[in-house]
Formats: sequence, structure tokens, C-alpha cells
Amino acid sequence: MKPRKKTRKIFVGGTPIGGKHPVVVQSMTKTDTADVRTTVKQIRSLESSGCEIIRLAVPDANAAGSLGKIKEGITIPMIADIHFDWRLALEAIRQGVDGLRINPGNIGSLWKIKEVVTAAGDKGIPIRIGVNAGSLENDLLKKYGHPAPEALVESAGRHIGILEKLNFTGIKVSLKASDVVTTVQAYRLFSKKYDYPLHIGISEAGPPSQGIIKSSVGLGILLSEGIGDTIRVSLTAPPEEEIRVAYTILGSLGLRKRGVNLISCPTCGRCRIDLRELVGKVEKKIKNIDKPLTIAVMGCVVNGPGEAREADIGIAGGKGRGILFRKGEIIKRVNENQLLNELLREIERL
Repeated sequence: MKPRKKTRKIFVGGTPIGGKHPVVVQSMTKTDTADVRTTVKQIRSLESSGCEIIRLAVPDANAAGSLGKIKEGITIPMIADIHFDWRLALEAIRQGVDGLRINPGNIGSLWKIKEVVTAAGDKGIPIRIGVNAGSLENDLLKKYGHPAPEALVESAGRHIGILEKLNFTGIKVSLKASDVVTTVQAYRLFSKKYDYPLHIGISEAGPPSQGIIKSSVGLGILLSEGIGDTIRVSLTAPPEEEIRVAYTILGSLGLRKRGVNLISCPTCGRCRIDLRELVGKVEKKIKNIDKPLTIAVMGCVVNGPGEAREADIGIAGGKGRGILFRKGEIIKRVNENQLLNELLREIERL
């Protein structure tokens, strides 16, 4: 693991980003932003899951006009995601958002950009420049032949240049592609050239079966190299799943600790219990526990405690019997059908 790169520090609401502050976990609502009640409900669920910043799509005036009411019902900072229309950005600022995701080069004349930048600066609102491989400028696609990493970095540089000429430096940047290698290389190139904080993610990563793998590989590489100040795992799944996976990635690298780290063996010929069923039951029971615990569910009483000796608490099954252990030491022998209950009781005591 390389040390975190020290980037410039900005604030989204009261949340510090960059400057070696902890990596912040964020997500995006998957509701109609104009539907205040449904949107607030989803954000509150995400807050409970550990989401620290929420981004909302603002495609039209109805969505923009709903932002203030939504903000009243939530506690985490809120970012408005806007494309092309400078008027929506101004309305979002009036509604009290904590950040904008808008590419200045895409909103028209310089006077329009100035209005947005001035309003954002007056309120202390940062702007995220979000470069996406799927929407690069045509001249860059012609120059590089495809959405190359260099093209993403050059696009970001253009947008940064516009803001810097207006003396605005409250900037965060993302350079996303659905291709893992392209994304990783783009962030590496950008990180060498600039010190603005980075929001990292793999765009359109897909359903959980594929998206979790792509995100874990790509974000894991970047984070292990000290790159990344905020993180979003983009999945075709409920947004709460994005938060769970994000914390799992961060936890596996020792960058953040939240909730339970569940470890279990893959099973082998020594296993004499239905471990998959048992692990599934344990996973459901512990999903809302926010204690930073490591829990082990092993299929072999011979090697289980030794292989999971660092676990705070664990169980290992045998034919008809099993054991409860703590930090590798056996503390109780129980019948197989009591393993789950004994584990849950011990977790409550911890």
C-alpha cells in the first residue's frame, strides 16, 4: 500500500474531502428527484447504510425545485448532478445544495459559466468536474481515436482551466469509464499532473455479479496506490448495495472500518455441514450490525479456529456438533443446530 496522495482540501457541506482526510463513501439516488417523499425515503435508508454524501440527478426545473424540500428531510450533504443547463445549476444553488456536478465547458457561453461559478463561490459550494468516456468532446475522440486515458485527462484539464481562469479552485474531479484499465490509467495520469481531490469509480459497472468485481479490481488498484478521496460503486442494484460494497473494498485495504467483516471457508471434502446455508443465515442476521467485528463461519472443526484465529468470534461445524471460538481459542462445544444461536448470543455480548 502506498500512502495517500495529499490533495487539496475542499468541503461538501460539513464533510472534508482531500487533504488526507478519510475516503468518503457516496452514492446516487435512483428515484425521480421531483418525487420528494420517495427520494427522501431512499436517502434516509442510505444514511443508515453509511452513505456520507448523496448525489441527485437534476434533469429539469421540477427536479431542481424539489431540492430544498429534500434537503430539509436528510442529514448528509447533497450534490446536484446537472448537464448543460446553467439555469438548473443556479436554481440548485438557491435551493441550498452542498455541491454541484457540472462540466463548465458544457453549459454554453462564458457569461453563463461566470454566473454559476460566482453563485457557487459566494455559497462556498464546490464543483465536481465529471469526465466520462461515453461523452468526450468530438475533437478529442478524433485526436485519440477512442476514449483513451489521455483523452479523459485532457478533457478534465480543459474544464479545470475554465474554472481556474475565473479564480475558482473548489474543484473535485472524476474520470470514469466502464473499462477498468482505461479508468485506472486515466486516474494515474491525472494524479501525477494535478493535486485536486479525486472522486473515483467505474462507470456503468453493471449488475452485482460483474459490477462488484470490476469495481473491486479498479478501485482497489487506485486506493492501494494512494489515489482517491471519495468513492462510489456504480451498480445496477439498490443503492444500499453500493454502500455495502464500497465499505467492503475500503475495509479490505484497511482504509475504513464499518460493520462486520464476515469470513468463511470455501468448503472442501472435510466439510460435513451445509455451510452455504449457514453463512447465508449469518449474513442476514448481521447485516445491520455497525460494530467493527470480524466474524468467522468455518466448515471444519479441525482447521477452522486456526485459519480464522484473528476473528473476534467464530463458529466451525462438524457432523452433528460444532464449536464456538474467540481469537482462535475454543470457548464452547454445541450441537450443530445451535451454532447460529450461540454465535448471535456471543455477538451481542461483544
